[in-house]
Amino acid sequence: MKTIYNVFVISDSSGQTGTAIAKTAAAQFPEARANISQYPFIRTKSILSGILKLAKENNAIIFHTLVNPELSDMVSLFARQNKLSSFDCIQKPIDIISHRLNESSAEVPGLVHNLNAEYFKRIASIEFTVANDDGRNPSGLTKADIVILGVSRTSKTPLSLYLANESYKVANVPIGPNIQLPKEVWDVDPKKIFGLTNSVTKLKQIRTQRMKEYGLDGETPYSNPDNIKKELDYAKNLYRKIGCLSINVANKSIEETATIITESLPKRSIII
Repeated sequence: MKTIYNVFVISDSSGQTGTAIAKTAAAQFPEARANISQYPFIRTKSILSGILKLAKENNAIIFHTLVNPELSDMVSLFARQNKLSSFDCIQKPIDIISHRLNESSAEVPGLVHNLNAEYFKRIASIEFTVANDDGRNPSGLTKADIVILGVSRTSKTPLSLYLANESYKVANVPIGPNIQLPKEVWDVDPKKIFGLTNSVTKLKQIRTQRMKEYGLDGETPYSNPDNIKKELDYAKNLYRKIGCLSINVANKSIEETATIITESLPKRSIII
């Protein structure tokens, strides 16, 4: 049986350069199989942070082509701190050319890429998903291919980005007993809505660690098991009212959850 390992390609453009390098290197190890995941058009620290967390969970090797030095340094620092292997595919070449020309680079993402219909479709999906992250644009819910609901720390954003990379327009909405649910949710086809849930134990662990990462006490109402159970009960009842598919992500990878979602969607029309 072949050894399977995860590779994340993170880019502020299409990601084709990093993917090509990763595939070229992986081809030299025919007895193993690289599971390569692309994360293109990443240009904010908040989105990058979610992807890096996912990389840690998957013990992924990271190839990145980020022309913004701050984002590139963020990846390198995260990799060192979490004992992950990473390779910067762009900053060193930029430094070499900059030194030869004695001038600074433009630091503009996406100056070189292959433009085609699928490329623009993926761009549109990612831009839509970023604009509709964390319930920030309720009016976009009825325009989404997929709507993801979930209580805090059920990996809504990383899952949304993964699906966006597959050219799905995704909107995700945080839910809870004390959070106002956008009325637009009730206008969406339930077949396009997916409710995420988790175990009390797992969520407590995740939330406690999250608080500690912020330098705060891990034991807060946010990580209290009784409060988490109330949130999960609320979510369960809401999903039942909506009539949407509920997915327990406690022991599932992002890839597994995404597959369940895409296979449950009405089949897309294919025009040839």
